[in-house]
Amino acid sequence: MRRLIALLATIFTTIPCFAWGPKGHDTVAYIAEQHLSRRTKKHVEMLLGGKSMVYVANWLDNASHTTEYAHTKTWHYCNVDSNEQSYAPSAKESRGDVVTAINTIVAQLKSGELSADEERIGVMMLIHLVGDMHCPMHAGHKDDRGGNGTKVKFFGKHTNLHSVWDSDIVEGAHKWSYTEWQEQIDRLNRKEIATIQHGTPDGWIEQTVELAADIYTNTPAGTNISYDYVHQYAPVIEQQLLYGGLRLAALLEEIY
Repeated sequence: MRRLIALLATIFTTIPCFAWGPKGHDTVAYIAEQHLSRRTKKHVEMLLGGKSMVYVANWLDNASHTTEYAHTKTWHYCNVDSNEQSYAPSAKESRGDVVTAINTIVAQLKSGELSADEERIGVMMLIHLVGDMHCPMHAGHKDDRGGNGTKVKFFGKHTNLHSVWDSDIVEGAHKWSYTEWQEQIDRLNRKEIATIQHGTPDGWIEQTVELAADIYTNTPAGTNISYDYVHQYAPVIEQQLLYGGLRLAALLEEIY
């Protein structure tokens, strides 16, 4: 029994953390759905076999652990060196990162040369990766693996900075369903939405890098994250989930 427990502990501590957790990705996907034109929404639903974008929003987190999609493990993030303040000069992952993956998938979907199954997989990946790109610790430092190596406490529980920003702080900010998240934060006018959707993934990631830098400054190793911290960063979580959804919608409209 002790051997089994030790083995399970090893397995679960070596599994990399992905962004936002199910609630965050569901929220990004649902916000995006609300901003699609009828034509684009119909095409995406057709590709997904009648299912919603929310239904497939977390698919890639699981798929990345399979042999077929193991090559996508580095696509969920774009960690930069701790002495850098921008994504641009950072040495890129040889197997791709979240920005190069999104750009490649968008180009492939635009080409019209994919089979129906390839197009479906591409859209499913895009739905997830745009969410990942807006999670601050997915533009964290290379030297601590995006916050995985920065040990902190969350209301007294031992964890790491990456895990806190994946799920803990989202649930700590608001105990909402993904539909309630959308209803509460998706309230901008057309001009404000257009401003957020302007640009490209290469520019959008720089905002995430900047947020990550601020989080590192305010969350040194050993920090016991509590109510004041959650209150401080709740607006950032709301902003990033909203931005992710709006920009995902913009990319899908650009493609279709």
